[in-house]
Amino acid sequence: MLLDRAAQVGDTVFVCLPTTATVMDGKTRGYLRPGLCPGGFGPLIKTIIAVGGQQVDVASGVSVDGRVIPSSRPLARDGRGRPLRPYEGGVVPARSIFLHSAFSGSWDSRYFGPIPEEGILGLASEVLTFAP
Repeated sequence: MLLDRAAQVGDTVFVCLPTTATVMDGKTRGYLRPGLCPGGFGPLIKTIIAVGGQQVDVASGVSVDGRVIPSSRPLARDGRGRPLRPYEGGVVPARSIFLHSAFSGSWDSRYFGPIPEEGILGLASEVLTFAP
């Protein structure tokens, strides 16, 4: 992890995902652009909504320690009609983070679950936001 402090809920980060089976399936489906992260894909920019020790549940939306996260309903299918399987939920492991984006089509921890915080490359700062 390249931060000079512990990752915190609310941080927006550049992150390389681990090369898990779910992440590699996302690469095959085209959810990840080519890049220099391990696995050959580029980093993502996402917001941390949970850290190690917090309970995450994914149903009709994501909740963290019982608090519902706005704009977090997982989709049943991607833009090409392929089924999506949401993360089953649970306690975020120590030194791990749960990532989210309010964009409904975002591929984030709703689907691939928590990831190790050592994938964090640094903090991101919002300059301009465009919502299609």
